[in-house]
Amino acid sequence: MKEQDLSNYRKVYEKRELLTEDTPENPLELFRSWFLEVDQHFLEDETNAMTVSTIGLDGFPKSRVVLLKRYTYEGFIFYTNYESEKGKAILANPNVCLSFFWPKAERQIIIKGKAEKIPENMSDGYFESRPRGSQLGAIVSQQSEVVESRDVLDLNLKALEESFIGKEIPRPAYWGGFMVRPVELEFWQGRPNRLHDRIRYKLEENYDWTKERLSP
Repeated sequence: MKEQDLSNYRKVYEKRELLTEDTPENPLELFRSWFLEVDQHFLEDETNAMTVSTIGLDGFPKSRVVLLKRYTYEGFIFYTNYESEKGKAILANPNVCLSFFWPKAERQIIIKGKAEKIPENMSDGYFESRPRGSQLGAIVSQQSEVVESRDVLDLNLKALEESFIGKEIPRPAYWGGFMVRPVELEFWQGRPNRLHDRIRYKLEENYDWTKERLSP
């Protein structure tokens, strides 16, 4: 493969600023404010797309993009197959990292936290709200396992569709939600000359948040 020099790739960041005195005491309030602003004014394709990083059973970190489905003052919820590579990694080591990057707003949020399964009734409720095709997909896919071919996957889906004609589709026990309870959030706002704004919140033992500005 021919070497490609990317050293001249440049972007000037100058849309916003992030000053410590303008930030709330609770980082979840700032997350909500940023999320809504990006969603309403910057027209990202999927504002709720986030990268989930885990430590795998093989000892290596791995990152992948998933969709955030709910956020509260307690944490951030997404859904997956508990028996997937991602699910097994989280169940073995609940320390995870979430990150959002919104290039049009020149913003990034990095969240460290501990993941835990949400109650089954919450997973049931979300599964019932999904399109029928997505419900079937969650059942037919043995996520992260080797599959012989795409044709095999499509044939299995067709057979499953026929078996559930006129029937409700139950949530499989191996599929559900995780909530990531944050212990640290870092907000990054692009600024000119690479002197970006970075504000980090940390959860202390008394469950209060402290915040500090980081050097770019």
